[in-house]
Amino acid sequence: MGEIKIGRMVLGACQTNCYFLYRDGEHEAIVVDPADQGQKIYSSLLKNGFRVAGILLTHGHFDHIWGLDALRDAVNAAAEADGLEPVKAYAHEDERALLKDAGMNVSEQAGRACSTYADVYVKDGQEITLAGMTCKAIATPGHTAGGCCYYFQEAGMLAAGDTLFAESVGRTDFPTGSMGTLVRSIKEKLFVLPEDTKVYPGHGDSTTIGHEMKCNPFCV
Repeated sequence: MGEIKIGRMVLGACQTNCYFLYRDGEHEAIVVDPADQGQKIYSSLLKNGFRVAGILLTHGHFDHIWGLDALRDAVNAAAEADGLEPVKAYAHEDERALLKDAGMNVSEQAGRACSTYADVYVKDGQEITLAGMTCKAIATPGHTAGGCCYYFQEAGMLAAGDTLFAESVGRTDFPTGSMGTLVRSIKEKLFVLPEDTKVYPGHGDSTTIGHEMKCNPFCV
């Protein structure tokens, strides 16, 4: 099998990172955080020869979910036409309420109310295998109560959402946020990963666990 690779689209008013992971030479991709313009995400992947095998949500804030329903609908319309099983979206079990509530997920305040859902709600430590790629869901509450990172051990990659940024962390002033909880999540759940783990955050550029352990002012 080819090595796992990652691509990025930067979408929406908040310049949110939407990632897609795939094996070199293969044509199935996992989408992480369909930030906005779900039809555009679908069309771009299709144009490049990819079929969406699953959708992972790191958390339920508006700027990470605005594209979810349109992407899922487009993917599943094509799957139905081809006689394939519908594609599912995954999120942590503690994010159910925030995904559903347009006030809690701040979409209402942002001017485009959004209420949505995951097809599968996962637990901390649960493994997910899609398109021959396996990741572990790591519960990292703090940015939101159901915030979650996805660790692809084989590739040494972490999709971190808004939990951990390059020399920063996610804001905690929205519903269900807590700075103390967030810092504990990072120190106890992420800083135990190998230091060369590449971190792909919800906004901005990538970093590594080792760099953040040494240089992140919020987690010293």
